[in-house]
Amino acid sequence: MYNVLAVTGYKPHELGIFNEKHEQLSYLKKAILKKIRHLKEEFDIKWVITSGQPGVELWAAEATTILKESYPDLQLSTLAPFHNQEERFSEPIKKLYSTIWEQSDYKDYITKRPYDNPAQLRLKNQFIIDKSDALLVLYDEETEGTPKFYLSYALKKHETESYPIFYLTPDDIEELVRDELDNES
Repeated sequence: MYNVLAVTGYKPHELGIFNEKHEQLSYLKKAILKKIRHLKEEFDIKWVITSGQPGVELWAAEATTILKESYPDLQLSTLAPFHNQEERFSEPIKKLYSTIWEQSDYKDYITKRPYDNPAQLRLKNQFIIDKSDALLVLYDEETEGTPKFYLSYALKKHETESYPIFYLTPDDIEELVRDELDNES
């Protein structure tokens, strides 16, 4: 049993997704939902934590709000790295962030001030990994991106403690796409 699952992954631009109408986005969201559901059922996850960053984190938070309908004991926490992180987000992402913030069972700021230096982002990674029992990450080692910073801290914790790291890979997503397309035909 893992009570608290941290979730992170690529930002939209790192995946080549530049708007909500991207043809592959619905499949990606389904894959995230399916993976969180699987981890909930297998390990009785009680909390999902993200920092509310655009991309996989917000989509995972969105999936968690959907899963809460089937799993009333599942809760969502948004731990933003600093005040007003959404200021630089595009309007559609600001809207999603605002919705997720309001639907979060627990929400707070890790540093209690607006952005003033990159150390706040490092602190966010460390804080969320320290507060969680496991990590789900959408990451492909052949395609570096921002998840590597979370992952490097999680791997250190994994080496010294029993801290599992679950991966959602491009292969998992491709498999879901194939299944979906097979079911449609």
